[in-house]
Amino acid sequence: MTTYTSSWIRAYTNIALIKYWGKADEALKLPKNNSISLTLDGFYTDTLVQFDSRFTADTLTIDGQEQRGAALKKAKIILDLVREIADIDLKAKITSLNYVPTAAGLASSASGLAALAGAASNALELKLSDAELSRLARRGSGSASRSIFGGFVEWEKGDSDVTSVAKQLDSASWDIGMLFIILDSRQKAVSSSEGMSRTVATSVFYPAWLETIEWDLADMRQAITDQNIQQVGEIAERNALKMHGTNLGANPPFTYWSADSLRAMEQVRQLRQEGYTVYFTMDAGPNVKLIGTSQELKEIKERLSKYYDPAQLILAQPGPGLTVLPEHVHTDITPN
Repeated sequence: MTTYTSSWIRAYTNIALIKYWGKADEALKLPKNNSISLTLDGFYTDTLVQFDSRFTADTLTIDGQEQRGAALKKAKIILDLVREIADIDLKAKITSLNYVPTAAGLASSASGLAALAGAASNALELKLSDAELSRLARRGSGSASRSIFGGFVEWEKGDSDVTSVAKQLDSASWDIGMLFIILDSRQKAVSSSEGMSRTVATSVFYPAWLETIEWDLADMRQAITDQNIQQVGEIAERNALKMHGTNLGANPPFTYWSADSLRAMEQVRQLRQEGYTVYFTMDAGPNVKLIGTSQELKEIKERLSKYYDPAQLILAQPGPGLTVLPEHVHTDITPN
């Protein structure tokens, strides 16, 4: 009998400040543009991988539920790449605990596939570099390439499988955070992948997105270097609105916004009028993320508690990259 078992590996979600929207290569998940994100400590995925000669098929369990279809297909991409590197043909059992609502625009695939890349390579003792782990995670989910790293991260689009990797821009060890307004944690009607494909293929606004993205990237890099919370927020907000604007120009048009999303965005604008340095961003889902300083976000959370349940308001600080968890974590969940 041959068996290899990983440590529990944790990866945190990242929220893009400059969005990744559109693939240049579907199979390799090469993006049309660079993107910049902030890794956050509020949501994460813990994953353990076991390769064993007794297994007859790859399996994936998330929160105790066996997964098939798209989720298992994404996982198998990473497993196959790891098996190729290690030159083995053993099947694997993946056990994952997801502390992120799935498919709701909260980057569950980013943390999930990054954790899997880390755990699978850990099990086989591949000793991959961070860049190699980023490349591996990208093959499962593009945004997962950024969750290998903590703080502010830029995913460089590159022009090949080798050059499309993420890197840390800044550790984010200064006063910046996010307040999540969870408006709907249900699975969205239009997946990120479907939305991207439709927008790239049909949106009359998409060419303008690509024409202006380099300006946003350059401005964001400078704002991060300057630790200028106002500039970071302003650039992130305008970039998010442009991304969502491309969806309205698709055929058929679609949007991830809900009436509650619009209401939350207007609340942010009202808070700015009252003197708060706060801005919003949104990904492919209805939930709204507020960008600001820790103290102001705490005050804003208190203000917004009149309109939302406590469970809908989650404060998050900058988070770390891939983390190997202590042995005593999840001792109640052991491999076969």
